[in-house]
Amino acid sequence: MSTPSDVLVVGASAAGLAVTESLRRKSYRGRITLLGEEAGAPYDRPPLSKQVLAGTWEAERTQLRTRDVLDALDAELVLGERAVALDAATRTVRTGSGAELRAEAVVLATGLHARRLPGLSGAAGVHVLRTLDDAGRLREELLKAERVVVVGDGVLGAEIAATARLMGADVTLAGPQTAPMRAQLGDDVAQLLAALHSEHGVRLRPDSPVDGLETAGGLETAGGRVTGVRTVGDVRTVTDVRAAVGDRPVGGGEVLRADLVVEAVGGIPATDWLTDSGLVLRDGVVCDSRCRAADGVYAAGDVARFHHEGLGRSLRLENRTNATEQATLVAANILGEDRPYSPVPYFWTDQFGVRIQVYGLPAPTATVRIVEGAVEQGRFVARYVDNEDRPVAVLGWNMPKQARLHSQHLLGRYAPAPRPTSAATPR
Repeated sequence: MSTPSDVLVVGASAAGLAVTESLRRKSYRGRITLLGEEAGAPYDRPPLSKQVLAGTWEAERTQLRTRDVLDALDAELVLGERAVALDAATRTVRTGSGAELRAEAVVLATGLHARRLPGLSGAAGVHVLRTLDDAGRLREELLKAERVVVVGDGVLGAEIAATARLMGADVTLAGPQTAPMRAQLGDDVAQLLAALHSEHGVRLRPDSPVDGLETAGGLETAGGRVTGVRTVGDVRTVTDVRAAVGDRPVGGGEVLRADLVVEAVGGIPATDWLTDSGLVLRDGVVCDSRCRAADGVYAAGDVARFHHEGLGRSLRLENRTNATEQATLVAANILGEDRPYSPVPYFWTDQFGVRIQVYGLPAPTATVRIVEGAVEQGRFVARYVDNEDRPVAVLGWNMPKQARLHSQHLLGRYAPAPRPTSAATPR
């Protein structure tokens, strides 16, 4: 494979910037164009739900690189310009302004769009958190809000609930799971996280989806502004809270009073502009184990669904570590190294002074064993094992160094078997 004379990176994200930097570190001297929808320089997203929302960081601190460092990359930054179409056969991208950009190698790093529930959007006081501008708008209203309802009990929802509570708001966290982040942590540790939130005054509404498609679910408004969220399904043990804050049951659910609502119900891969591209799209851009979607077309970060050779299945990871690691591998493969991407998945979250780190993919059915520290001490490492007693994940609760050491036991689980030939491009 010959080295491409030019590379077009679509998405001025952490992944997109990491591709650009990795190419330059590997002494690539060809032309690089970095195309981004947002007008500002690339920035980091994890601080948005924590430091930026809390006001402990100014927006400028989220910038991934200074202007001098970006200039030194000798890459053309085309910012504030949205990609609207791709012809994968000719590797040509068309932008919203009508410009056409072509390169011998194209990298798709467009990330996610915030998922919206149809019954929630449209009223004043309803927010999502995906961009730096979103964080600014949400913080401005949080400073004035009294009752906040966070809809969605995954990582983002739990982080927003924790930050809002520390800012002094009355916070309710509602979601379909039995405990916050159950999908990421499993039952046992998710219950510990639920207890942590409750201890800090967050009102939890487990098993309480808010579904805008159901007639019993959605918003209550007055004068165009949100006043409450209606849940659907059975709601357990709400009597005490109803008496305290005026929530009331409705059709098997309840109304959660709020003057500010945050939708944190996940993200949708930003692939709408790729519908007629010729690529395979299935909850992301489908790639082979080299993160290649077609000849000369690669994907990295939240948008990429790649074949994990160690697990023998496709995977799409939404976390900051993956964005950098996958982008580094994509750069290497653009330059001909032909390496599979088979990471041990990793993410972290900070809530109420607790740092939780997860290596691997905990399954809700896995057995959890404390291998260091103790739950009672507020510091421990947990190992998740499958029904054959094989480790599948490691979690650290305020024990970062120890969790990292224990994660070495996962390498055999996620490492790919040796292969004599490169993976085929998906069809």
